[in-house]
Amino acid sequence: MNFEKERPQTYWRNRLHEVVFEAETPAGRAFDLIVISLILLSVLVVVLESIKSVRDNYGATLLAIEWFFTIVFTFEYILRLISVKKPLRYALSFYGLIDLLAILPSYISLFVPGTQYLLTIRIIRLLRIFRILKLTEYLSEAKIITNALKASRRKISVFLLAILAMVTIVGTSIYVIEGEENGFTDIPTSIYWAIVTMTTVGYGDLAPKTALGKILASIVMIAGYAIIAVPTGIVTVELSRSAKNASSQVCEECHSEGHDQDSVFCKYCGAKL
Repeated sequence: MNFEKERPQTYWRNRLHEVVFEAETPAGRAFDLIVISLILLSVLVVVLESIKSVRDNYGATLLAIEWFFTIVFTFEYILRLISVKKPLRYALSFYGLIDLLAILPSYISLFVPGTQYLLTIRIIRLLRIFRILKLTEYLSEAKIITNALKASRRKISVFLLAILAMVTIVGTSIYVIEGEENGFTDIPTSIYWAIVTMTTVGYGDLAPKTALGKILASIVMIAGYAIIAVPTGIVTVELSRSAKNASSQVCEECHSEGHDQDSVFCKYCGAKL
């Protein structure tokens, strides 16, 4: 059931929608390019403000500029809500949520200092540049990657569950072998060591001292190379499959994919391609 009433589109709202959302028109393209420029500048301001020497000398100026960008993006967000027929649907969409998150940190920083640095999330809004510059081939490639990740999620979930069980066992084992006297003060700390070692990161803040502990560490490090290759292989297979489906013909009757380019009939329903 649709609880949101569709708002009637007047001439001025249609015109506003054309400018705010449609990059095909000169006005829409100019609007989007201005917004993208402001996004880049606003992220640069946030980055500069995080540098202590710059903040000490120009902190007040950077804060004023930061709030200027926030007000501009807030106004832009309101315009987007006004120009669409169903504001709630847009607000809950991917771009709608990103637009909202691009302005929230500034307002939250009034109550929680430091959260304004999260404004760098605005950089995600640059995804619109592919649509603005008509780089549709990049969007199709992004869709292939997205489909591959979605197809891999179950296998990856099982893999991560197995890894979680493994690092728990290894962490507990190294805790029993090394003990608190060698820095392995508890099982959570030992599990942290197991994760760092198994992923071959090796921070070096914790290291086994006993011979048995070093043997276990060596086994975990060698196994880590094989473990890292597993998710890579899973995603690679799905990427290959997704790319093949994307380049194949799609049946207009049953919408099935995976046909060869020279196929004449659908192999699922028999309809002509």
